[in-house]
Amino acid sequence: MICSNSFLKVVQSYNISFKLQSLNSKISKKLCIFAPKLRKMATLYIFNPEHDLALAANLANFTSPHAGRKLRADLGFLPALWAGEDDYILVENVEQAVKAYGRLRAKVGSGPRHFVDKSQLARININKVEPWGWDLALRSFLLRYGVDAVPSDDEIAIIRDLSHRKHAVSLLSELHLSGTTGTSSCVDSLADVSAMLVEYGHIVVKAPWSSSGRGVRFIEGELDDYQSRWIQNIISKQGSVVVEPYYRKVKDFGMEFESDGKGNVNYLGLSLFHTKNGAYTGNLIAAEEEKEEFLSAYISVYLLKTVRETICDKLGKLFAGKYQGLFGIDMMVVSTDEKDGFLLHPCVEINLRRTMGHVALFIPPFADGFVRIMQIVLTDKYRIRVRKP
Repeated sequence: MICSNSFLKVVQSYNISFKLQSLNSKISKKLCIFAPKLRKMATLYIFNPEHDLALAANLANFTSPHAGRKLRADLGFLPALWAGEDDYILVENVEQAVKAYGRLRAKVGSGPRHFVDKSQLARININKVEPWGWDLALRSFLLRYGVDAVPSDDEIAIIRDLSHRKHAVSLLSELHLSGTTGTSSCVDSLADVSAMLVEYGHIVVKAPWSSSGRGVRFIEGELDDYQSRWIQNIISKQGSVVVEPYYRKVKDFGMEFESDGKGNVNYLGLSLFHTKNGAYTGNLIAAEEEKEEFLSAYISVYLLKTVRETICDKLGKLFAGKYQGLFGIDMMVVSTDEKDGFLLHPCVEINLRRTMGHVALFIPPFADGFVRIMQIVLTDKYRIRVRKP
């Protein structure tokens, strides 16, 4: 990293013309401006939370809804928690990212990081890109701004297929163990949905591709016209819908993993999170043993271990030669008709991307021994807050 005076010498030496007057001096002091094309090859990290919607749209030119664009703009600095010291984090506003990361860093630790905006991408030696998730829109964006280290269209198509909820349906069928529950079906007609509604009385219908809180409908009793049109529209656009019985949820949680793309899947840790109306609101920051102890009030630690080992085996085979990267599986504890009875639903969703659970795992437990809650809150902007319960 080269600071102000050194930077001028490098610019003069390599005859690179920059408008230094446009660089904010305050940012320069904090970031230490780097000289493009002089640094070794590095990884570019990107927070693109609109990924699920972009994957559903499957368009090279995709415009996220306002909420998605704002979330990305306000929290684009998040990869600073796991990026290396020689890597880059793509943000929309470097000064804003420096300030926001500084506030978070003061609470959770971590070292200084390099933030860049899209205008700088063509001048950086990038040999790898680590986004929140890969989709056609992100690939197209990066190519437009001079980044060639992107998957091919065919590789994106494979990732999209693996992200289809049919794979969660299949995995759930492999996790029928003592102490678990859950059934799910992928159907392609309104008649099939109606038949399952008659069978169960209360169902959940999901689009094959959608973001959390979107593309999911809870239906009880009878289908009305609005619900019928929605289901038929999804089937027309995406080919099918996923239908499952409604379960009485007691607690949301998840397991986080990493695939090496060669048949091996590693377990990374538990994610105890909160949702509101299906949308993510926060994660527990605690040691793995504390999270296991919390869940053991409902289900056995042995069952958790068996489930994660089965997932590593089954998805290791599925992802071999197809997917390298992080992913998470949403689960839930559900109540039964028996008094104080609980069962584990071991596969509500497979998120073939980085998740907020992965973010929480990069915040170490606090030395005072107290757990913390990591939350996304919206005031004038989206913010990450880490606080005591």
